[in-house]
Amino acid sequence: HAYVQHPLGRASVNQNAIYDDRFIEGYRRLADAVHVEGAALVLQISHAGRQTPQDWPTDQVPVAPSAVREGTTGRTPRALTEAEIWSLIDAYVAAMVRAKAAGCDGVQLHIAHGYLLSAFLSPYTNRRTDAWGGSLENRCRILREILIRGRPVVGESYPVLVKINSTDGFAGAGYLTLADVVATARGLVEWGVSAIEVSGGHREVKGVMSRPKVLEVEQEAYFADAARAVKAAVNVPVILVGGLRSLSVMEGVVASATADLVALSRPFVSEPDLVNRFRAGQVRAACASCNACFNPAGLRCRRPDTP
Repeated sequence: HAYVQHPLGRASVNQNAIYDDRFIEGYRRLADAVHVEGAALVLQISHAGRQTPQDWPTDQVPVAPSAVREGTTGRTPRALTEAEIWSLIDAYVAAMVRAKAAGCDGVQLHIAHGYLLSAFLSPYTNRRTDAWGGSLENRCRILREILIRGRPVVGESYPVLVKINSTDGFAGAGYLTLADVVATARGLVEWGVSAIEVSGGHREVKGVMSRPKVLEVEQEAYFADAARAVKAAVNVPVILVGGLRSLSVMEGVVASATADLVALSRPFVSEPDLVNRFRAGQVRAACASCNACFNPAGLRCRRPDTP
């Protein structure tokens, strides 16, 4: 994913960026290369918020909806001012425009996994008492403002997708609920979203996001129930991500109307030609969900027995 504001928006080491016009040409070359192969390119745009990377400078204070300590780094962000929130809205809209100018076939707003937009949506990380926090309407306000400003600029037909958390993974009251997510999904469609990818998890909660050791069919599609609930509430395509490894499970997700599409990440790191392998008769991805590909040294499969 590409970050929309420098330097505070960076979420990982060597992350792609889209905060300046100088990046357009690089994405144009990428889009051209993707199109030559007959595929489409959707650029995911995001802001780290409180979830800063390992190499974060000690003299920079992360920003977030509220000053809630981030458990994996021990860093406490400062709360964004209202002027800064409006500046961020402008940054997201500008990133959408750049993606389209570069020839990307769409954009996806990252509203999952505890990053900034996700942090606004979640009551755990959004404890504001102004117009940007408290009620679900207020917690969604930044999403609405980005979309109602961005949609007219990129055009009504340009695909604008979102990736949204169905759960943060925290148990108990006072956290993001599926009812919140379904209501948010309805709003997102009203504000111009083209498709919704349903995910879940938070960096501070182990075993929810990018779950390890997905080795049995029963362990796959772990956000299916949430996707089904979102799909029942909206009239745009719903995409399911999370632990999908078996072709039969993926086909079942679509056949059962749990979701309209499926998304994979780790399996494509392990087998970039996985779709062709499925077409040739392979029935399951080789990915063992070991998560070693998340190594900050570079995205690649670390398994010595990778096909």
